Amino acid sequence: MEEENFWNNFLEQEFKKDYFKSIKKRLVDDNNSGKKIHPNPSQFFKSLELCKFETTKIVIVGQDPYHSPNTANGLAFSVGRNHKLPPSLRNIFIEIENDLAISNTSGDLSHWAKQGVMLLNTSLSVIEGNPGSHSKIGWELFTDKVVSLIQAKGNIIFMLWGNHAKQKKDLICEKNFILEAAHPSPLSASSGFFGCKHFSKANEILKSINQTTIDWHTS
Repeated sequence: MEEENFWNNFLEQEFKKDYFKSIKKRLVDDNNSGKKIHPNPSQFFKSLELCKFETTKIVIVGQDPYHSPNTANGLAFSVGRNHKLPPSLRNIFIEIENDLAISNTSGDLSHWAKQGVMLLNTSLSVIEGNPGSHSKIGWELFTDKVVSLIQAKGNIIFMLWGNHAKQKKDLICEKNFILEAAHPSPLSASSGFFGCKHFSKANEILKSINQTTIDWHTS
């Protein structure tokens, strides 16, 4: 695959495969039965659109998109610029402020993605009001392939928060860096997410391998 069109070529190949045809059928069936799906289908692959393969430095693994209306925007943990911060994202910002003295108010994480931070949910869609509703329809196979392709580059930093994200650990070879912590959800943030200092640690790793650090401001 040519670097410039890497993700487009990847998607074109995956769309032809049986497992992806099955995902599409489920999405169509759910939509036809009146179920609302988030995010908008035009945003399903936003993480790949904003974070180019050749410039990816960090992967933050989420679970599934926000299931409330007008919240998910295709990037893990991210919301629209003027949207109220969800609890997990609010805790991420608390950790960044404690770690780097950076205060963020906008929940749109596009600025991170454009710098090489892949914000990847393991499921790329969800039915409104029903968390995890599309976690078994084939998205895991798709996102496993994304993780496998990125980690094959080497020197990628993976931030794995919570048990669900840590399941991706077996896909990641030793020539990468893994930072593990509890999930930033209010249910677990005090059990190992707060104080993890992943954001400063990631920048220290990037410096050590002569790569540009990430500006963790959101705007």
